[in-house]
Amino acid sequence: MAYDLKLRVWRGDTDGGELTDYTVEVSDGEVVLDALHRLQATQTGDLAIRWNCKAGKCGSCSAEINGRPRLMCMTRLSDFDQAETITVTPMRTFPVIRDLVTDVSFNYEKAKELPYAELGPRDADGKRRMMQVDVERGQEFRKCIECFLCQDVCHVVRDHEDNKQHFAGPRFFIRYAELDMHPLDTHDRRQLAQGAAGLGMCNITKCCTEVCPEGIHITDNAIIPMKERVVDRKYDPLVWLGNKIGLRNKDNDGRTEV
Repeated sequence: MAYDLKLRVWRGDTDGGELTDYTVEVSDGEVVLDALHRLQATQTGDLAIRWNCKAGKCGSCSAEINGRPRLMCMTRLSDFDQAETITVTPMRTFPVIRDLVTDVSFNYEKAKELPYAELGPRDADGKRRMMQVDVERGQEFRKCIECFLCQDVCHVVRDHEDNKQHFAGPRFFIRYAELDMHPLDTHDRRQLAQGAAGLGMCNITKCCTEVCPEGIHITDNAIIPMKERVVDRKYDPLVWLGNKIGLRNKDNDGRTEV
């Protein structure tokens, strides 16, 4: 069954913009992205939208729908009353390029700061082994489609632009956690997570978990365990005692170790 949908879409670019009202014919069973495509095809051919798979797996069509960060391809029109006006705006945390397309390069720069996995030596038969439970623990984090909705909703950078330099955000906290929980990885990222990544700035409001389209328990399974690991290291009694009394041992390279 077809009906006329009222859409309010943000139009503009880096110099500014405004919300513009449209009415477009839609059908039952369609999603917000369908409505925008029809609007683009029939009324405003220059509307800029980023999308790819239309199946909720590429993470491209992220936007804010009635103020909530969501994937446009996974937001059904049936979730709204037919008389309701649906407002679609670009992700607020990132700079606008044009219309609903934002510059998310901040996230790729943060990805470069994260050390990759460093595996230890192989077993005598040339293989590496790990328990299945350890494989499954990190499997949840690998479901991330990098839609960056969690980054968008996180108030640490959403409301405080100056924090971006010092805060990696929830998308990368799950990556830190995944690598740190890997039983074969030898790199200790706890100090980096606390320092350069700004893990301590997260106050676990769980807003990132609420908007994740893949249902990843970002806060409970990644951020909180990572915070616990950082605390275990920072407040280890032996480390604290060594720092307190100033005990130092120097290795052959002249580096100082506790």
